[in-house]
Amino acid sequence: MTMTKLSVNINKIALIRNSRGGNYPDLLQVARDCESYGAQGITVHPRPDQRHIRYDDIPLLKEQVTTEFNIEGYPSEDFLDMVIKNKPDQCTLVPDLPGALTSDNGWDTVTHQHFLRETTKKLQDNGIRVSLFIDPIPERLYAAKETGTDRIEFYTGPYAYDFHQNKEVAIKPYADAGHLCNQLELGINAGHDLNLDNLYHFRAEVPQLLEVSIGHALVCDALYFGLKNTIQMYLHQLTKV
Repeated sequence: MTMTKLSVNINKIALIRNSRGGNYPDLLQVARDCESYGAQGITVHPRPDQRHIRYDDIPLLKEQVTTEFNIEGYPSEDFLDMVIKNKPDQCTLVPDLPGALTSDNGWDTVTHQHFLRETTKKLQDNGIRVSLFIDPIPERLYAAKETGTDRIEFYTGPYAYDFHQNKEVAIKPYADAGHLCNQLELGINAGHDLNLDNLYHFRAEVPQLLEVSIGHALVCDALYFGLKNTIQMYLHQLTKV
């Protein structure tokens, strides 16, 4: 089974910091601690209103992060300029409108293929790996391949929502789409509402899953278990047989 990396999304840490206007908790220290506790990546998703991660956090994180640095966001001109200036290991493109509360759908890669192809090339020309946030829909995966993207990131909200009703039904579109991605030689990432209950089943059933990005659930669990223990618990879900 492929080793699946855990990238910790630290948006919620920044949200707590911003709520009091100071620097507590210290975002950079939390990022360093996540890495020291075993996380294999740090993910951030700066939004136009900067309600959590701010653009001025990015260069500081770039200097500090020693594992994989992943920046998510809608590819506006300002966003792309910031990403290219800071050169993360990976940029995950999401189709969020400016006022979106969270990422809750994937790209229509058929309709937006030309735009995504140009954007992907621009990032890759600057040495940045590209991942497209996407639903497990075959025609959109075929179209994603045509954009030249390196990877896709499955939007896993529907899987998480249906998991406790029927986990086999919930996982089937993703397992099937995972096999198609393997055929198309598209790397597979995943994220959104993955947690300690549903993560192992997703990892076990989706072939060649390279990376999961988890923030909200992980931070919520850390309130009870502590950050170090929580990261270890998530890593266990990604490594147990």
